Amino acid sequence: MTRPVSARAARLDQVCAAAVEVARDAITEVEPSDVGDHLQAVAEAERLVTHYFECRLSGYRGWRWAVTVTRVPRSRNVTICETVLLPSPDALLAPGWLPWQERLKPGDLGPGDLLPTSPDDERLAPGYVLSDDPAVEETAWELGLGRPRVLSREGRAEAAQRWYDGDHGPAASISMAAPAAARCGTCGFYLPLAGSLRQSFGACGNFYAPDDGRVVSADHGCGAHSETLIETSDTPVGELPTVYDDSAVEAVSVSEAVSANRAPGSVEPAEPYGHP
Repeated sequence: MTRPVSARAARLDQVCAAAVEVARDAITEVEPSDVGDHLQAVAEAERLVTHYFECRLSGYRGWRWAVTVTRVPRSRNVTICETVLLPSPDALLAPGWLPWQERLKPGDLGPGDLLPTSPDDERLAPGYVLSDDPAVEETAWELGLGRPRVLSREGRAEAAQRWYDGDHGPAASISMAAPAAARCGTCGFYLPLAGSLRQSFGACGNFYAPDDGRVVSADHGCGAHSETLIETSDTPVGELPTVYDDSAVEAVSVSEAVSANRAPGSVEPAEPYGHP
């Protein structure tokens, strides 16, 4: 039975490790001022050492210049192998590359822009393929007149889920704040879609609604529902408050007020006894 041989760390070659200035002078891609302090020397293999220098280039925080040197056996001359700029663990890195199809967001397409659709897009199916949506087949089956491709089952499910979870579904803030009975499915301005999506989605046709011209779910809602009425009740006259208009009060003396209120033919009361 053979015993496995453990990998040993490479021994740092002293001649290569001492060639700090030789490694620094090998960085010719930038100005000397863009090369900072010597950070460390790492043994890569026998007589193979990489020197790391601080990078002072603007926008490359945390990056390091790496210069690998080597020498032949029993020689004191060091040879440059390669020079490269490498990121350290805390370096500022650009985001990972994504295909343009994955980078696009809603609203990125502007006037004059072209957005080609992949021939194998799973959201679409050839128009001549029978669908499980009768409304799609009505417009897709006519040879030469129908659409070359129509939404597949996966495409419809993806669109429905996106609409339902978006700003025009039941969880939208305007829908949550609307009355419980003010749902789009019962609104007179609601225009149901055709096909299998008819049960759950339609377009809003209310000019004053924030979702006008947009696809909304049947359980979406807002305050512009067609049956939203403001009820007013008539208050009985007896329950109306009494209001006094102080600006129309005329100031009169007490004697004038008594004379005005005395009934016709009444006798003026005698003066009290002892009155002068």
